[in-house]
Amino acid sequence: MTKNHHLREYSTFQALMLVLLRVSIGWHFLYEGLVKVFNPDWSSFGYLMDSKGIFADVFKYMATHKDILQAVDLLNIWGLVLIGAGMILGLFTRLSVSCGILLLSLYYLSHPPLAGLQYIFPQEGSYLIVNKTLIEIIALCLLLAFPNSHIAGIDRFFQKKNK
Repeated sequence: MTKNHHLREYSTFQALMLVLLRVSIGWHFLYEGLVKVFNPDWSSFGYLMDSKGIFADVFKYMATHKDILQAVDLLNIWGLVLIGAGMILGLFTRLSVSCGILLLSLYYLSHPPLAGLQYIFPQEGSYLIVNKTLIEIIALCLLLAFPNSHIAGIDRFFQKKNK
């Protein structure tokens, strides 16, 4: 590693696991977005109206105002697609991961897994505070802490140009 080299070195296994984690989460985002793109009837209305917790009124407000709901739907759909594509390709990875954290945080705040809260949409398990959404947020935070697009990703070409 040169003295000006700002990128971390990982073992082959570490690098492989970090890239696999990034691409897997990217695929999850991309696929969720594409399912919504190709379903003309999809809307976040029901999800937002089912919100519980301290920000429920904010999410319900979004759902009950047509223009806001249309913007939320558009941002949600294309946010998922672009975040997922960015993570898979390793393009604007830090931005993609950061936006993924923000989006998942909104999902978590909309439907917090707290005792006594029941939602219309079924969950795949029983959760208290920690659910799959929170775990995915933590995994994305790990990807911010251990960047890897310089190993496998388009970002590495831009990083080399800037050295």
